Amino acid sequence: MRLPKEIAEPLLIWYRENARDLPWRRDITPYRVWVSEIMLQQTRVEAVKPYFERFMRELPDVRALAEVEEERLLKLWEGLGYYSRARNLQKAARQVCEQYAGELPADYEELQKLCGIGAYTAGAIASIAYGIPVPAVDGNVLRVWARLTGDERDILQPAVQKRAREDIATVIPADSAAEFTQALIELGAVVCVPAGEARCAQCPLQAFCAALTENKTDILPVRAKAKPRKVVPMTVLMIFDGERVVLHKRPDKGLLAGMYEFYQLGGALTADQVAQHVRSMGLEVTKIGQPIAAKHIFTHLEWHMTGYFVRVDDVTPVADRLTCATLDELGSKYPVPSAHRAFREAINSLDACAQ
Repeated sequence: MRLPKEIAEPLLIWYRENARDLPWRRDITPYRVWVSEIMLQQTRVEAVKPYFERFMRELPDVRALAEVEEERLLKLWEGLGYYSRARNLQKAARQVCEQYAGELPADYEELQKLCGIGAYTAGAIASIAYGIPVPAVDGNVLRVWARLTGDERDILQPAVQKRAREDIATVIPADSAAEFTQALIELGAVVCVPAGEARCAQCPLQAFCAALTENKTDILPVRAKAKPRKVVPMTVLMIFDGERVVLHKRPDKGLLAGMYEFYQLGGALTADQVAQHVRSMGLEVTKIGQPIAAKHIFTHLEWHMTGYFVRVDDVTPVADRLTCATLDELGSKYPVPSAHRAFREAINSLDACAQ
């Protein structure tokens, strides 16, 4: 089943009446659309709002993004996760400055030549910012498309996604491409939602929906089950002397590249083992707090962490090998990954630090 062209009119009417007021929908520019779409990848809309507004205040255009120091960029991104997105943003910004005089190209194919920009993001920029009638097909749109057409193939398959893009391209109204793209994304975000909870009574396209007609909204779209994530036990040490805490900078490549983390060890260590290790670093342990459990989920693995406050007399002996930061610097200077958020919040607590 193919999408009927008739879906455009009711979809646009619905969107004009129901569109959410989101920061990136105000004062639409190619740069704002681009940054918002990268931030929204694998991140909830409500979580992105304050990050987007702060990012725009500090880095209002492509050149500002291209020139900002990486550590500051990562600090602005801190808490959003998937930090390679921020690095790719900066790499692409530098490409834009070098190759396109600081302006994102108004061309779907050219946009995909930029670092970190795939078919979806290129389609979003081209259609929303430039009004070019090209599809922007993300997970929300794939779900809408699969239900409307009744397609029972795995939507994670490239061939299926290609078919969806081709199908949607045939129904985009040339004079309303920006609104149509946003409307289709919005429909998937607030009405045609996942997990069999589609709000079909509120849908402007219910008359065209094969899944609704065939009572398949609970099984469409079809998505192959992901492989189980690997569980990795870790021990996190908040080594603190009352003024400074020990941080470790991760390698420039790989997981959480270039971020600062609390001192971390593989495995689940006991308090006695922690004390022994810290003493081997040349530090005098005065107190070890009660363990704090935390978990962080990455795409393919999970960190199951046990954290300890380790109070020492003086962190100076490790200063040449590791970074020692004040709590103010921890908040304003050093980008700490969301994987360690629970420990950062704990060490910022005066009660916790007094343990």
